[in-house]
Amino acid sequence: MEDSKLFSLKYPIGTFSWKSTLTEEERLAAIRSIASFSRRLEQLLADTNAQEREWPYRPKGWNTRQLVHHCADSHLNALVRFKWALSEEEPLIKAYKQEGWAADADYQEKDLSNSLQFLESLHKRWVQLIESLDATALARRYKHPEHAQMLNLEGTIAMYAWHCEHHLAHIKLALASEGKHF
Repeated sequence: MEDSKLFSLKYPIGTFSWKSTLTEEERLAAIRSIASFSRRLEQLLADTNAQEREWPYRPKGWNTRQLVHHCADSHLNALVRFKWALSEEEPLIKAYKQEGWAADADYQEKDLSNSLQFLESLHKRWVQLIESLDATALARRYKHPEHAQMLNLEGTIAMYAWHCEHHLAHIKLALASEGKHF
C-alpha cells in the first residue's frame, strides 16, 4: 500500500499539533468533543455486530473492539495525569505502553458494554473537572517521560479532543471498509 494512502488511514483527521494556549472557542470546542465522545462512540457502534467490530481500519491497525478498549485505558490515564498536574508541582507522570496494555486479556473481550459504560462515566467526571479549571489551573504542567517539554493542561485538553476524533474516524473507516479494503 502506498505511503500516502497508509498515512491517510493512520491519520484520517491529520496529525496533532501541540498548542499550549487555546482561544476560548478552541477550548470550548475541545471540551465539547471530550464531553460528547462516549455518546458518539455508542451511536457509531449501535448497529454493529461482533464480526464488524473485528474489522481493522488499516493494515496492521487495531480493530474497532481494540480501539474502544484502548480509548478507555488512554482516557483513564488522561484523567490521572490531570489529577497529578493539579495536585503536584510539575510532576513527572508515568507513561503507559499502549501496545502492552492492548496485549492483555481484557482487549479480547468482544462485549464492549463495560468499556463503553466506563468511558461514559469517566468522561462525565473528567469534563466536570475540566470545566472547573480556571486559567491558573489550565496552565499547570506535567512532564511526560517521552517528551522533551513540559505539557500544560490546556494543551492536553486539545490533545485528547484530537484523540477522540482520531479514533472515531478510525472506527468509521473500519466500518466503511466492511473488512475488505486491504
